[in-house]
Amino acid sequence: MIAKLRERVGRTRPPTRGRTSRWAGRGVAQLIVMVLVAEVVMAATTVQALFAGPTPRSAPKPTLPVVKPAFPATTRFYVDPHNPAASWVRDHPRDRRAAAISRRIAAEPQGAWLTETNESLIEERARYVVRTAAAQRRIPVLVTYTIPQRDCQQLSSGGAGDTAAYRRWSEALTRGIGDGRAIVILEPDALAHMSCLKPRQRAERFAALSYAARALQRGAPRARVYYDAGNSGWQPARTMAARLRHAGIERYGDGIAVNVSNFNATADEVRYGLSVVREVRRPRLGVVVDTSRNGAGPTRNHRFCDPPGRKLGKPPTAATGIPGVDAFLWIKEPGQADGCAAGAGTFVPGYAYRLTR
Repeated sequence: MIAKLRERVGRTRPPTRGRTSRWAGRGVAQLIVMVLVAEVVMAATTVQALFAGPTPRSAPKPTLPVVKPAFPATTRFYVDPHNPAASWVRDHPRDRRAAAISRRIAAEPQGAWLTETNESLIEERARYVVRTAAAQRRIPVLVTYTIPQRDCQQLSSGGAGDTAAYRRWSEALTRGIGDGRAIVILEPDALAHMSCLKPRQRAERFAALSYAARALQRGAPRARVYYDAGNSGWQPARTMAARLRHAGIERYGDGIAVNVSNFNATADEVRYGLSVVREVRRPRLGVVVDTSRNGAGPTRNHRFCDPPGRKLGKPPTAATGIPGVDAFLWIKEPGQADGCAAGAGTFVPGYAYRLTR
């Protein structure tokens, strides 16, 4: 599982602002403001400031392309009955915290993190999750987390031994998904967190991500692949866009994921995600935002490793009401430690319970 001990300078600084250009269209802000849902109402002001310009009343309105949403608003995402919170509740039914954890966390859809390096096991697990979800007419969220030199060998170190092993792993995952429907979040931190890599290793990482996305595009055509793009407090949008292009998103990706395992406000992540897409210059790309733990926003110093006082965010939904934002998802499994409250990936009932308060 993921630990969020990352580049400290990049993680503690305030969100980068003022680096993106405005859209040429003059009526976009008004459209976005009209459809913003209540929880992200602050995004309206942010997006308007980024994309809108003064429009004379007599000016003709441009014709904007109508982008079909990636998912219907009624889409249901898969709830794994064996997610960490559900497993803990079954083992501790009389614990005073069990009811709240069961109702607020265990019963919600959340990402299934794929960290097994054994190719046979990963193929079997992916096939089981995808088929079980299909039987319930739900879409699973699969999170690949096996890139070589994962987490720069820090608290969530691990992953495949080398690029060749990662390619075989990616092919096994693709076989497991097959023609099933799935959302695949491609390697959290892999592009944002590259400070530990030498130039040759960076090139290998770009190639590995490109290979994995290409394999999924060809062998799992109904899966949508979202490259992880960090968050609004980490890399500038232009830097992230360049890395995404190097990793093949223009050819093989369906979108980007932002705020994975982080706590930034949804409005900030919407703004950042759309900025990255604009920098990539592929408007067909969608954005998914991890809202699993951002209900209270970040701490004042943007602490990213098990900070206190955080809350669950908006439940998973495809009804975002924001053009270009495909879904709000719980990619991080709430209650799992980042590596400070306990070992990375360990379910901590006390931390989980506090998220529900």
